Amino acid sequence: MSGSARSYDDTYAAWRRDPAGWWAEAAKGITWDTPPAAAFDGTLGVYGRWFPGGRLNTCFNAVDRHVAAGRGAQPAIIWDSPMTGRIETTTYAELQQRVAKIAGALAERGVGKGDRVVIYMPMVPEAAMAMLACARLGAVHSVVFGGFAAAELAARIADAKPKAIVSASCGLEPGRVVKYKPLLDAAIGLSPHKPSSVLILQREAAPCELTPGRDEDLLAAEAAAAPHPCVPVESTDPLYILYTSGTTGAPKGILRDNGGHAVALHNSMSMVYGVGPGDVFWAASDVGWVVGHSYIVYAPLLAGCATVLFEGKPVGTPDAGTFWRVCEQHRVKVLFTAPTAIRAIKKEDPDGAFLKRYDLSRMEALYLAGERCDPDTITWSERLLAKPVVDHWWQTETGWTITGNFRGLGLFPTRAGSGGKPAPGYDVVVLDEAHQEVPRGQIGSLAVRLPLPPSCLPTLFNADDRFREAYLSAFPGYYSTADAGMVDEDGYVWVMSRTDDIINVAGHRLSTGAMEEVLASHPDVAECAVVGVRDTLKGQVPLGLVVLKSGVAKGEEAISKELIAMVRDQIGPVAAFKDARVVARLPKTRSGKILRATLRKIADGDDYVVPPTIDDPAILDEVGDVLKAAMR
Repeated sequence: MSGSARSYDDTYAAWRRDPAGWWAEAAKGITWDTPPAAAFDGTLGVYGRWFPGGRLNTCFNAVDRHVAAGRGAQPAIIWDSPMTGRIETTTYAELQQRVAKIAGALAERGVGKGDRVVIYMPMVPEAAMAMLACARLGAVHSVVFGGFAAAELAARIADAKPKAIVSASCGLEPGRVVKYKPLLDAAIGLSPHKPSSVLILQREAAPCELTPGRDEDLLAAEAAAAPHPCVPVESTDPLYILYTSGTTGAPKGILRDNGGHAVALHNSMSMVYGVGPGDVFWAASDVGWVVGHSYIVYAPLLAGCATVLFEGKPVGTPDAGTFWRVCEQHRVKVLFTAPTAIRAIKKEDPDGAFLKRYDLSRMEALYLAGERCDPDTITWSERLLAKPVVDHWWQTETGWTITGNFRGLGLFPTRAGSGGKPAPGYDVVVLDEAHQEVPRGQIGSLAVRLPLPPSCLPTLFNADDRFREAYLSAFPGYYSTADAGMVDEDGYVWVMSRTDDIINVAGHRLSTGAMEEVLASHPDVAECAVVGVRDTLKGQVPLGLVVLKSGVAKGEEAISKELIAMVRDQIGPVAAFKDARVVARLPKTRSGKILRATLRKIADGDDYVVPPTIDDPAILDEVGDVLKAAMR
């Protein structure tokens, strides 16, 4: 199905005609211990389950089968760490040996099928190996972003109730060492659930003291362990839990199953990204986020690719050319990163001087996701790279592309600002508040008709009712994405903003994302955010915050006037856009998403809680000072 010469239109139409048959064909790309009895059973679970009756092991499919096929000497993981100055390549045969022994070490400490293991690690190969070791045992891993605050880690330990935790002594950030062990000890102290075993990777930058009777050295435990074979599990058995922040304060445990996940992710590598065995794929993210789960670890290895695991930043380790150096040095075929990373590079190197130093002839495409991408970032990337740049939209909950463009099916023309067209498996619709589909070109709530395709969450961990309430109750029969947007006349999907970022100005529903597009197109603006703030007359009015490119000489007041004029000209007076302010930085999560809800509370003068996912809390005070100064 995927990887064939069939066009996108033909492939999508084939899926629409026979969804179960289409996915049954895709499932042939996976090695099954017991083939599934059916592709889909709508009577199981909350809305149905994929590949019931099938038995498989995800680690076998990601590692062992490539060794068995004679490709054990091929690179599997390329660890590139500007933070330590080290580059190490692990072949598939070496990966198999290490993962089997780490699985053995966990098994010797009582971890078995269905048990949970929390992984709290930096961007090191052992993080991926620990994930695969859990999959090998049929255990359920829950990766928590390394360096997360103790209270947040404790909440995840309390919910997942892990038998073991795999961690490291420290993580490395530009200019600082983040000691994980004190955070881990505090989290275990706060949690009512206590793990029986903790395995620690000691790093040279900051080794830690081990707690007697609980903590052990990970590498020593690995060395002493017997290799463990792969344990077959049911297709519908859980592979991992990935927690996201919930609106109630309690984290939501996104659940991923084994069978649907393996089928969809394996299929996506050829269909979406156009890569296959032996190709080098780089997702510049972190294993703590869904992109890291899907496209640093599982999908590339399921497809037999080499995956780059990068410990560094897009700028500052050492400069704005780092991404291009990695692409040249490791012969990366497709790079996948967040728009924030490209904007950071563009801010430091607007003319692409660093980029021109590297040979990117082996790189075939750049894929962007993680947040809405402004058209200016896409056109800048296309101009300098002279390669396809694809903005694609998906979520932690789905695990892979909802909409995008498809190298394995022949790319259709891109439209800057659109996330492309729906992937086979997704029936994307735009609904109004009465649950009715709106005409093409009109903004509404983006939803996906049930059932969701393989790899999407079947439910939340131990919380079916919360799953229904959070995702299925707003529009019965549909999965609510909580994103607002439209589908145009040609079927392109435009994700404009989160539904809570649609602002109501004097009765007019306006997208902050559309205003951000205008601001981002200004030649002096590196990145921006628009939020709706309270107004006694109009209900809400938009506020623009912009970060300028390096070396801009023009005065801030002049730039502000130009931005206001641009929004008035391109969107119209109805936007009531009269306030644009320059800030040094925008507050973001560690995965690069701008914290718009927090910005809105600061602008409104409301109390707010510092989000646990924030990259640098000091930015909130910086922004607050700018807003207070403007109000004097």
